[in-house]
Amino acid sequence: MYLHGLEDRVPPFTTDATRLGASARAFLDAGAFGYVAGAAGSGATHRANREAFDRYRLIPRMLTDATHRDLRRTVLGTPMPAPVVLAPIGVQSIVHPDGEPATARAAASLGLTTTLSTASSHTLEQVAEAGGEGAPRWFQLYWPNDDEVCVSILERARRAGYSTLVVTLDTWTLAWRPQDLDQAYLPFIRGVGTAIPFSDPAFRAGLERPPEEDLGAAVLRWVPMFTGTDKSWDRLPFLRRHWDGPIALKGIQHPDDARRAADAGMDGIVVSNHGGRQVDGAMASLDALPGVVRAVEGTELEVLFDSGVRTGSDALKALALGARAVLLGRPFAYGLAHAGEEGVRHVLRSLLADLDLTLGLTGHRTPDELSPDDLWQR
Repeated sequence: MYLHGLEDRVPPFTTDATRLGASARAFLDAGAFGYVAGAAGSGATHRANREAFDRYRLIPRMLTDATHRDLRRTVLGTPMPAPVVLAPIGVQSIVHPDGEPATARAAASLGLTTTLSTASSHTLEQVAEAGGEGAPRWFQLYWPNDDEVCVSILERARRAGYSTLVVTLDTWTLAWRPQDLDQAYLPFIRGVGTAIPFSDPAFRAGLERPPEEDLGAAVLRWVPMFTGTDKSWDRLPFLRRHWDGPIALKGIQHPDDARRAADAGMDGIVVSNHGGRQVDGAMASLDALPGVVRAVEGTELEVLFDSGVRTGSDALKALALGARAVLLGRPFAYGLAHAGEEGVRHVLRSLLADLDLTLGLTGHRTPDELSPDDLWQR
């Protein structure tokens, strides 16, 4: 980048992930921006996520021979060039017309794993094709209330090469989200973010006419199927019967829930509060992480982290507290808004470079060398 400056060439947009939201606003209409950037209630949980990162400070160590670093790590059976996974973000077509396929191409070009949301604007198969043969990809499930539809979607995901199932537990119904409510903005009731169920044969079998001919009827079938019903722990064996790969539960905050996930034979959990989008006034995800990690010590359960990651140092802090990998959400969506596939790639490359440099400058050569002793808590 500095050499490009000799030719008066600068990056396409900022390399400061904390400023991406503000600059992305110029590329989005009010409804789309509010949907991506918004949070539950007063936004207290969203703010708490970022404030928690500021309370933890890295303690650099010197003369550690950290010239050469290796960020590789295998998470839930997936080899990764760095412990970074793209979080499941739905309805990406409201951010950029190329949506999820553009994100998949950008991630695949860097060897990073994408997590496709059930609320994708494109089908499972379309996004898998965009990512290309052999690209690492996971599938996130919003658990439908119709078992036949659920099984059909899971089978499609496996056939399309999605290796790990990430089950979101904290969004069985939408929270009170003023930015969306004030604009009466919900893309799903317009048929956006419904490509996976609307293309599913089991879902379509319950319609008199296909969604292409009667969108309203399809939406009315979708709403009660994907929202409004909380599941219970005794339902997890159903998923295990119908998914033969790793399963991670997303939305875990309490140590007891982490223990129950381990007891249920789950492979992983994602410590997450949905980026502050579900419960207003909840604890920061980073504050929940240490207790969850301690709760499952000695088990095979892998702990991942989500909610609030913006920078390389953010990722390092979560890794030092015991996360096997971090999920990156809003920043890549803002990159998508700026410049489609190239915008996502720019954000991801920036994060990876920041992560690599900060790892070395704090005196570490691999993520495995990090521990809570590398942090000072204010």
